Amino acid sequence: MNFTLLKKDKDSAARLGILQTSHGEIQTPIFMPVATHGAMKPLTPAQIHDTGAQIILSNTYHLHLQPGEGLVKKAGGLHKFMAWEKPILTDSGGFQVFSLPKKRITEDGVFFKHELTGEEIYLDPAKAINIQQELGSDIMMAFDECIPYPCDKVYAEQSTRKTIRWLKECQNAWTNRETQALFGIVQGSVYEDLRIMCAKEMRKLDLPGYAIGGVSVGEGLELLKKVVGWTAPHLPEDKPRYLMGVGLPEDILESVERGIDMFDCVIPTRYARSATLFTRRGKIRVSNKNYKRDFFPVDPSCSCYTCQNFSRAYLHHLFAANEVLSAVLSAIHNVTFYLQMMTEIRQAIADNRFMAYKQAFLADYLASEKQTQGSKKHSK
Repeated sequence: MNFTLLKKDKDSAARLGILQTSHGEIQTPIFMPVATHGAMKPLTPAQIHDTGAQIILSNTYHLHLQPGEGLVKKAGGLHKFMAWEKPILTDSGGFQVFSLPKKRITEDGVFFKHELTGEEIYLDPAKAINIQQELGSDIMMAFDECIPYPCDKVYAEQSTRKTIRWLKECQNAWTNRETQALFGIVQGSVYEDLRIMCAKEMRKLDLPGYAIGGVSVGEGLELLKKVVGWTAPHLPEDKPRYLMGVGLPEDILESVERGIDMFDCVIPTRYARSATLFTRRGKIRVSNKNYKRDFFPVDPSCSCYTCQNFSRAYLHHLFAANEVLSAVLSAIHNVTFYLQMMTEIRQAIADNRFMAYKQAFLADYLASEKQTQGSKKHSK
């Protein structure tokens, strides 16, 4: 894997780059739609391709439990198994494992129960990497301890040092270096000195890329901005920077401004299944009764298949009738909306106008939320 930094914005830390992988190149900043089990609810690979996706994310934990990395390898690897020819990033499963209610954390790894069979399973850094190497993803994430929020500093420091040690074990287990890249994950909770310490220790390992983890766990946008602001400047300038699990359009814009190159989140597809769609004027919930006779597209400025062919009223009808197509058309729109926003962000950085773009985008996007909040205040 090779990363080329093409340009830096003159008024912020925003960056334009190209990430070359064994399954093609990725233009950054980029958003990665999430296909947790090797499938993106509820879209086919062809539909995902048509949204403009350059890379998708799948999850090691879930694929290990079902169908198992051995079967995926026999099928020819994850790309062939799911009929996706472009790059794939696999998360190590650390976030999912540490989110489980019943687990036993040791200095070497984690014991947890199989969510379907109840069987005890053990996962450690070497095993997480071996699973990902059998899956055959282009980018593998290191196995880390995802620190909960809030967390006291004593435990946060112990956990952060464990994550650094585990990263070295991941690096030792990483053998497919020609075709698979390994990213380290910077932890440290909401403590500036721990974030900086972790970033500095990890950059010594000279990995292909680095991620900021332990965010999007309830800390809020202001604290998220602080964590990214503390961490990103201490990561290598010539390596891609990935902010895990983020998020909403405003989160992405704030983080691009602070030098982040890669993002992922389930929000576009998860919101789509609950009838919440993104537009340039903010989010709308098409299942609400006021859209029953609204014959405009979801977003008149959007070029996706949904907006070019269907109205808000039709989507309202589909959700009311519990039709599967409701989630399909909504997901097509939401994922396209995110990826179109990323295309516009890249163009704005190339033109040295990112800050102006961000300001204009948020002025329109957040306007409806401010109006809603204002009307609620007046109604009290």
